Amino acid sequence: MKMLLDLRGDALGASLAARLGWTRVEHELRAFPDGESYIRMLSDVGGAEVTVLADLARPNARALELLLVAATLRAQGARRVTLVAPYLPYMRQDCAFKRGESVSSRHFAALLDAHFDDLLTVDAHLHRYATLDELYAIPARNLTAAGLLADWVRAYVAQPLLVGPDSESAQWASGAARALDCPWLVLEKDRSGDRSVRVRGCIDPAHRERTPVLLDDMISTGRTLVAGCRVLAEAGMRAPLVLAVHGIFAGDAYEALLAAGAGRIVTTNSIPHASNAIDLAPLVADAITPAARACNA
Repeated sequence: MKMLLDLRGDALGASLAARLGWTRVEHELRAFPDGESYIRMLSDVGGAEVTVLADLARPNARALELLLVAATLRAQGARRVTLVAPYLPYMRQDCAFKRGESVSSRHFAALLDAHFDDLLTVDAHLHRYATLDELYAIPARNLTAAGLLADWVRAYVAQPLLVGPDSESAQWASGAARALDCPWLVLEKDRSGDRSVRVRGCIDPAHRERTPVLLDDMISTGRTLVAGCRVLAEAGMRAPLVLAVHGIFAGDAYEALLAAGAGRIVTTNSIPHASNAIDLAPLVADAITPAARACNA
């Protein structure tokens, strides 16, 4: 029996449940006065294969609760526990630059390995790792929402110019540009701190009638994209659209982007936010369904 435990309780969970047609795990999850979590499974999960949908955008507050949920499912007899975390945290700390630094991407992976049978995520921030297999002992699938972002641009932007705010975003801009058959460019970035960024680039005057679309995998502090907005404004371009898979929006990132001249900010619903305009449910459901069929074979 396939069951879905939705820890998010938002539109993505509802859409995914409708597409999969699985029984939903009814549960009670609340905090005691001292902040500890109370967890109870109201549905019988004995012998079931349970997929847990979680939002891990604030991992320090949510990860322990998630691990307790997985342990509770095991204790109640769940046969298999899969984690669907559209945004996967602790991927940036992938190298120790100073003696004694924690390579927390590996330590976080070890925690998930110990509690889940497999993992599905979307556009994990792979930098020094080629694939999730370098981190995870359990099967870990990394889906990409690049096609969904390209589809959104195709539907809503008549003459786009895709702009990658830094070299890491080149894969996004180039891939989407090929799908859309439109021009693209990548800006150059110099970072001197988490919130201190300098971006520069040359804009072809022939592209000034196009709508620039700043494209990236995530918006965290947003400072790189803010700097990109300013470069485009100085070049006399139209107000840019900002498009990303993961909208973390740390601190005042959302407001800073609007103040920098962003015409609209669009993200997928990997992390619940007012900017969500692209539904990941079709992508995730299509990835889950073949695996479910294989398990039933």
